[in-house]
Amino acid sequence: MATAFKSLVAVIFISAMSFQSCFVNANFYADTYFNWGAEHSYIFGNGEDLNLVLDNVAGSGVQTYNSYLFGSIEMLIKLVPGNSAGTVTAYYLSSTGDYHDEIDFEFLGNSSGEPYTMHTNIFTQGKGNREQQFKLWFDPTADFHNYTIHWNPHAVVWFVDSIPIRVYRNYKSEGIGFPDQQGMQVYSSLWNADNWATQGGLVKIDWSCAPFTAGLRKFNARACKWNGPVSIYQCAYPIYANWWTSPVYKQLSWDQQGKLKWVRDNYMVYNYCTDYERFNWQMAPECSKPQY
Repeated sequence: MATAFKSLVAVIFISAMSFQSCFVNANFYADTYFNWGAEHSYIFGNGEDLNLVLDNVAGSGVQTYNSYLFGSIEMLIKLVPGNSAGTVTAYYLSSTGDYHDEIDFEFLGNSSGEPYTMHTNIFTQGKGNREQQFKLWFDPTADFHNYTIHWNPHAVVWFVDSIPIRVYRNYKSEGIGFPDQQGMQVYSSLWNADNWATQGGLVKIDWSCAPFTAGLRKFNARACKWNGPVSIYQCAYPIYANWWTSPVYKQLSWDQQGKLKWVRDNYMVYNYCTDYERFNWQMAPECSKPQY
């Protein structure tokens, strides 16, 4: 029995070590494809830049060939300038099926001079309704900014220009869902959501401002490539190659916690955990748990 156990440990360790080839320095040409709207969107700059376009005919979107489980997914994004009301620029991770996992950034456009709303959400086994929304402390249309989803067996953290804005910790041992069993592809899209995106759908897209363009740059997946169910163990195994399993990533530093508090105190505009009327005071169990 002891010999069999040692053999099993050795197999898992060797499999985890083989993960080292799973690091990805992504390129839009090589690592993504258009899933819609390819006829009027384009990749350029040796594959480091991509423009998504929305007009009155169609929007556009891309997704990665690979799926990932744990790591850090980064994108530089420059949002639609001017009157972007009714548009949504989305950047997210998702698996497929009725019981999918998903981690979202969505940027809800607004009328000229009005700020974007940054919408975040997380789905576990098909269950979402965990929205938190923020205004940004800069003009996201003037230049590119870094939006990162950092995801490990302990937590999911959303970052904007290296500043944490949200944490969702793993309380799976207490029956609370956490996305640690499914590989997720990376998606980005620009689309017409004027039935809900701006002031609850009251402000519609002004098509005289079309085409609308959102810029993506330097997509980088410093992450574990999903190779099927064995990746559940490979990608979570605490070895040097799986850098996201290091103890330093189990919790935000004091400096990061201070920055997180600053964002949430000054720029958060919606939190599902305080929307008692929506949920009839039956709040999600994670709302009573420490997240950082």
